[in-house]
Amino acid sequence: MTLLSQLDARLQDLHRHTAETPLFNPVFQLSLELSRRIESGELTLDAIAALVSELECEGLLARSHRLNRLVAPLDQAANLDRLEDLAKAEDFTAFARRWQQPVAHIVFTAHPTFLLTARQSEAVAEAASSGEIGAATACVAPHQRDAITLDSEHRAAMDALSRAQSARDAMVRTLLASARQSWPDQWRKLAPVPLRFATWVGYDMDGRTDISWATSLRYRLEEKAERLTSYAAALAEASPDLAERLRAAATYSQAQAERLAGTDLDDHAALSETANHLTADHPFKLTSLAPIIAELEQQAANVDDAAAETLLTVAAAMRADGLGMGWIHFRVNSSQLQNAIRRRIDPDGKLDLASQAALVRMRELLAEAKPLRSNFAALAIENSTAIRQFLAMAQILRHIDNDAPIRMLVAECEQPTTVLAALYFARLFGIADKVDVSPLFETESALEHGGRFLDALLAEEAYRAYARQRGRVAIQTGFSDAGRFVGQIPAALAIERLQGRLSEAMVANGLGDVAALIFNTHGESMGRGAHPDSFADRLAWPLSPWARRRFVRAGIRLEPEVSFQGGDGYLFFGTPELALATLTRFAEMPPGETDADAPVDPFYRRTDLSLDFYRAIRRFQHEQLVSKTYPRAVTALGLGLLNDTGSRKSRRQSDLAADREMSLRQIRAIPHNAVLQQLGYPVNVIAGFGTAAEGNYEALAELLSESERGRQLVRLVRSANALASIKTVAAFGELFNSAYWASRPYRGDEGHIADACLALAEYLTTDDRTGVFRRMASRLRVDALKLHRLLALIPDEAPLPGREHTRRTLGVLQALRLALFQHMFLRVVSVPAFSRANDIAREDVLEMVFTLRVEEALAQLRRAFPATEPHLGDFTIAEPSDYPDEAAVGYDAIHRDFIDPIGAAQALSLRITTAIANLFGAHG
Repeated sequence: MTLLSQLDARLQDLHRHTAETPLFNPVFQLSLELSRRIESGELTLDAIAALVSELECEGLLARSHRLNRLVAPLDQAANLDRLEDLAKAEDFTAFARRWQQPVAHIVFTAHPTFLLTARQSEAVAEAASSGEIGAATACVAPHQRDAITLDSEHRAAMDALSRAQSARDAMVRTLLASARQSWPDQWRKLAPVPLRFATWVGYDMDGRTDISWATSLRYRLEEKAERLTSYAAALAEASPDLAERLRAAATYSQAQAERLAGTDLDDHAALSETANHLTADHPFKLTSLAPIIAELEQQAANVDDAAAETLLTVAAAMRADGLGMGWIHFRVNSSQLQNAIRRRIDPDGKLDLASQAALVRMRELLAEAKPLRSNFAALAIENSTAIRQFLAMAQILRHIDNDAPIRMLVAECEQPTTVLAALYFARLFGIADKVDVSPLFETESALEHGGRFLDALLAEEAYRAYARQRGRVAIQTGFSDAGRFVGQIPAALAIERLQGRLSEAMVANGLGDVAALIFNTHGESMGRGAHPDSFADRLAWPLSPWARRRFVRAGIRLEPEVSFQGGDGYLFFGTPELALATLTRFAEMPPGETDADAPVDPFYRRTDLSLDFYRAIRRFQHEQLVSKTYPRAVTALGLGLLNDTGSRKSRRQSDLAADREMSLRQIRAIPHNAVLQQLGYPVNVIAGFGTAAEGNYEALAELLSESERGRQLVRLVRSANALASIKTVAAFGELFNSAYWASRPYRGDEGHIADACLALAEYLTTDDRTGVFRRMASRLRVDALKLHRLLALIPDEAPLPGREHTRRTLGVLQALRLALFQHMFLRVVSVPAFSRANDIAREDVLEMVFTLRVEEALAQLRRAFPATEPHLGDFTIAEPSDYPDEAAVGYDAIHRDFIDPIGAAQALSLRITTAIANLFGAHG
């Protein structure tokens, strides 16, 4: 029996003891047994590394199976057959209208979810695509992590976009072939755009200072070169002359990107020279594809069917993507826009921008706005982040791509004045006809007051005129922060109501004739809005059939937009097979369509039950958030439980004292959710669902069973509950239990660590974390008991296969990591005393390890105990030397016995982090 099998069996055995004493904790007991084996020397860190590799493979296999299950079938021929079935129609006009508008917009974002290395991602994607999922396919990549940079993230996004484009080309060819068969005299008039793609990698400025205007322009030039190259390759045989012109334009664009990358932006002369090159007319400076598309369509009318299909497929791609790999989204924070507009609307800083007076002044400013010319010099000297973004957009539209509109996403937008400020700057720089300003609703306040915000915004005459000019009203909803602050289920239901309010506001303000573009930004985990049960649930969760019907019945065309975030999201486009399967699922289940005549779901009819249920869950989540217990538990180990998964920082910098009082608002939504995964309980998904049913179990169970939306909520909760372990939450607290460390050496043959245990016991006597975790576990246990009572009354639609095996694997992973933490604690308190330096004392190093700021702790220890380099043996000197003697040797032994084991244990714990996240299905 392997060590993993032994631990699995032992954990099962330990679970039986909970029948004897309810407080018994199998996870912590297994961690103690493992810790004793480690400290006795019976179980080495090398042996643990082999065990971790086996457990890592379990995680990668789970990830591969999940990916395969969500988008199956993967066979390309099968998916093309399904698309061909979808393409059948009796009327060409209806067919052309059906496919000339995208079924969805897909946005590839730069969220830090690059959990897997590039090679691990390739292996998981290949295994999921082939269906041959095993250790020999999914577990072949080394575990060493990649260095993640903005450039590497951008490259990954471009690769995913490229595969998505190829899959869409296959869809377009299928549509053209079907039309040719049904309407041989009309099919060449077809202009299909089944899906549209976009990205904000390199354009998202919210919370980042490492993306300059030059970065964004360089990326846009590189994307232009890459897309022109792919257009040329596709036309090499069907239109070689045109292909050669496109290749020349690609080469020109790449040269411009390289010139910009090599320019010192602080050198005015160098920047001027580069700017003059970028803005000068040139035969290969292509800024619009409209003439090219017209030329392709003209050629297609005069060639055979096969060549025409190729030409029209490329024309369709050009219509969808323009002169880039897709459309682009810039993103700024509302505070950045408010700071920018204040200089014009309120230079003295006396006006409340949320006031009616500010709104009146904003209207006047908009009415007075006259377009100003701008150039690269204006861009270079501008110190306002928001204005710099508009100046950069103006240069892109003027000199790189004049076809593709640009989205301006405004985070934390809670005032109509902010949107009008964005519109003002778009007008000021002459780009309002090409920019879609989109407020983001994700904070608790924005969701609560979002309906009134939309009523006020759409009532503004200037905004209505702008929306008609653009042909759409654009908003963004965020499931990450919303889920963090109000819980994922209340967030989804609140966003659903907000979407309904948008339809009402559009009708009330005479905007029923323009489209509603709703960008639902959700992550790849259940805690951030990605329903894990099926792809159908993933698409329906952020834009429910109820919300869709509000628009359909009002005659408003929906433009649904969804995100695939970072490395975890890009997996859905990791191979040609996955990309085609993913897009086919969109075509089969269009997220903007619904049956307008469907009967009302009982969940929305029985608001006497559902509304109270929603409020009770939200209240429970709010009580958790504002309590001292939950934030302290989530931040008790800092962010040291997590790997670096992106180029964006997960939190603000702080000192040790601040760490002890860290607020949940100091960390972002992704690490917040990731910590919940690592603690073993997705609180913001499950918590409150059981308590909200108290006193009304039977009626709510009946409602949730009869309602499709209700069953969807239950499927989410069951998926989360299948991975949740309150015993694991409680086990983390025992790490800081002074009584445990004081008692441990006297309840086993561990005299060799008695001094270290005593030191830990003394140090932890005033530590609050044991009590914090116990209180949180108690609250969650009470809620969980009520949840189990409710779920027992609701039939399980699809029991999860392998549920208990996955739970035991998680238990083994958690116990092993807790044993590694105990090893780190025992090692660090055993380090000899050292002198204080740089305001860092020995106690600070201990606290660094206890909050898993291990690299910082090790850096301090290496400073205090430098390794002896070089050695006597490194020299070939004839004269003998007795010095240094044993008493004068360096600190090699301290490195060997303390510093190196702590570093090795932390490295293993982070590999366990990856395995746990893979079993949860995504990072964060």
